[in-house]
Amino acid sequence: MSEESVEISEEVEEHPTETLDGREIKLFGKWSLKGVEVRDPGLKRYICLRPVFAPHTEGRHEKRRFAKSKVPIVERLINQMMRPGRNAGKKHLSTNIVKRAFELIHLKTGENPIQVLVRAIENAAPREETTRIIYGGILYYVSVDIAPQRRLDLAIRFLAEGARLSAFNNPKPIEEALADEIVAAARNDASSYAIRRKEEIERIALSAR
Repeated sequence: MSEESVEISEEVEEHPTETLDGREIKLFGKWSLKGVEVRDPGLKRYICLRPVFAPHTEGRHEKRRFAKSKVPIVERLINQMMRPGRNAGKKHLSTNIVKRAFELIHLKTGENPIQVLVRAIENAAPREETTRIIYGGILYYVSVDIAPQRRLDLAIRFLAEGARLSAFNNPKPIEEALADEIVAAARNDASSYAIRRKEEIERIALSAR
């Protein structure tokens, strides 16, 4: 494949069409990605809002370095909901959980749930953490800035963890727990597990400066 064809394919992937046969491409056939705004300039390149009907790329990004930034952000949340436990490996089940959670988010807020998810990720993404330094046989911790890709990874992980912990040993279903977690994080509410984890990480990093 020539360099010119590679550049064309990358351009098509970067700027995809939003219609198919005259119909707007909506997530799950319901939620439009038009007008969804990413306010955080550091995360803008890594939150993929490519319009798709079904968020399922079949692991095409696995063999390419940093290609997960091209995976739709909703699919990355679905993949996190498949973490070890009852949902491990069950992509269809996790998709239905997120799908029902989006319905609940729309009922609670009246907004586009994709926009609410993006706000939650922006609020839950830590900006600073600590790393271990060994110098002269002495181990100590220093604070470092977090790369945007890792900020996004941590935010999605915290949202999924918060929903899982909230639904564990609780009659509340997992989709309702996920909806509550995303809405609370989008509002920067201290009741959100993701917000508490972010503030804990940044507090530790502040003391290690």
